[in-house]
Amino acid sequence: MKGKSLYVHIPFCKQKCFYCDFPSFSGKETLINDYLNSLEKELDLRVGDTAINTIFIGGGTPTYLNLEALIKLKTIMKKVNLKSDGEFTVECNPGTLNEEKLKVLKDMGVNRLSIGLQAVQDRLLKEIGRIHSYKEFKENFILARNLGFNNINVDLMFALPDQSLEDLDETLKTIIDLKPEHISCYSLIVEEETVFYKLFDDGKLNLPNEDLEREMYLRALRILKQSGYNQYEISNFSKPGYECRHNIVYWSLYDYIGIGSGSHSYIDEKRISNYTSIEKYIKFMMENGNAIEEVFENSIKDDMEEFMFMGLRKIEGINKGEFKERFKKEIHEVYGEVISTHIKNKLLVEDEEKIYLTTYGIEVSNYVMKDFIL
Repeated sequence: MKGKSLYVHIPFCKQKCFYCDFPSFSGKETLINDYLNSLEKELDLRVGDTAINTIFIGGGTPTYLNLEALIKLKTIMKKVNLKSDGEFTVECNPGTLNEEKLKVLKDMGVNRLSIGLQAVQDRLLKEIGRIHSYKEFKENFILARNLGFNNINVDLMFALPDQSLEDLDETLKTIIDLKPEHISCYSLIVEEETVFYKLFDDGKLNLPNEDLEREMYLRALRILKQSGYNQYEISNFSKPGYECRHNIVYWSLYDYIGIGSGSHSYIDEKRISNYTSIEKYIKFMMENGNAIEEVFENSIKDDMEEFMFMGLRKIEGINKGEFKERFKKEIHEVYGEVISTHIKNKLLVEDEEKIYLTTYGIEVSNYVMKDFIL
């Protein structure tokens, strides 16, 4: 695939959600201007005039930037050589959008919005630390539609504290009625160093049990499929032709450049990560012209592992020809035994071209994928 993809990290948030372990911070608004100056410098040095296929601005909450800062970000992003048919996504949180900001995004070249909702019940939103209501989400969604955004993803979560099957049904049906082009539907994972991790540790987090979580996932699959959403990755569903091209880059182990604090790149078999601290990022960009904390050179073995367990996330699975082309080996030379075992256990399917997870294999995907670590 000619050209690269670009990820841009905006680490600012109004409030940290209780489940979030992303490199994002609240209460650091005074750093925004210096941060954007550093971002521009990094973009000039690391991206330059490289042809870019897809852009994804994530966070944090990119739309938490005030209008002036967003206009500055627009000026910076205008330098990027995005292909004419490029996909340009920005993550948004309800309650941080208004008409002016959406017009700036449109003017920036953004053609895909990803709105983090999680659930339609305000009591659940409050319980997970979201700062918005469902009403604000709906107002923002309709406003974006009226301004001509015709490719919108909505992020949903299940297995939330105190969430019932009925809650999930209501969330899915309410959102499907709005007809977004794409829905991401993730199970809550309690990550270390989050508010939820401490609550979980103290026995104060009322999570659904494993059976209920599994039932929620199967229910989501069924409802989304019946409503015309095609599952193309474990947690991602889209109307035909609206798959997220940027995320497919990650799952296919193609090259991408990450800029901003805490961002990661994968270029020429190297994993490159920037400092997570906003202050350090600004300091190193201004003093050294780069804020790279670590460069890890992937071995062939690392690349094979990543190719397998990222690729198996895709419903179409792993292309055997592509494996051979990349690694100069037949897939069975490396993984023959693992593949046979999981086919026998009805967790994998193999045809002439590809290897992919069965429906049950998807449910227990973590169990299957760990076997592909060499």
